[in-house]
Amino acid sequence: MRPRRAAAAGFTLIEVLVALAIVAIALGAGMKAAGSLAGNAQRLAEVSAAQWCAENQLTELRLARQFPGIGDTDFACEQLGVRYNGLLKVRPTPNPNFRRVDAVVSDTAGLTLLVLSTILPRY
Repeated sequence: MRPRRAAAAGFTLIEVLVALAIVAIALGAGMKAAGSLAGNAQRLAEVSAAQWCAENQLTELRLARQFPGIGDTDFACEQLGVRYNGLLKVRPTPNPNFRRVDAVVSDTAGLTLLVLSTILPRY
């Protein structure tokens, strides 16, 4: 009787390559997701700061207690160390005692970040 040889323990080269491919695909997907999260966080910060600018301008109009004239007015503000450009658009409404005011806030490249609207009454 011949002695039996012990079966080789371990993984074959194909099994190792398949495992490495699975790990590489998972890491690639994780990197893409992390990049998307970082981009979304940056966008949220920009839009939040733009909203603060727009709300400040609209609140200033309310506190002035003057019926705004129809037309467009430029404004600029700085939030979180970033400068934003804006445009206040005052438009008539069907009721002459009210005006619609749109605050359009853009970044320095001119891309619109936010449009915030309100209705102001005659005081």
